Amino acid sequence: MAFTSVVTHKSVAGDVCITYGTYASTDGATGGNINTNTDRCLFIKLQPLGESAQLLSPSIDETVPCDGKAVTVVTNANESGIWIAIGEGIGW
Repeated sequence: MAFTSVVTHKSVAGDVCITYGTYASTDGATGGNINTNTDRCLFIKLQPLGESAQLLSPSIDETVPCDGKAVTVVTNANESGIWIAIGEGIGW
């Protein structure tokens, strides 16, 4: 089972950092950790894409705000999608 997440964009807006990227659960995996590249995650949104979007919505298995380096998410098996996060502290 494997879960991967990649940051594809990083930006600063005022006193917060905005990052977004992609995630994928493969080989039957149902989630994992997303590194948002922030010290503290204030908000994160997941959006499944393609055929994986037909089942249950992915969810955050954390109390936000949380450590931005390891935001635990729960997804459908073999789901892929995109995410966006707003946080504090530049972790890149």
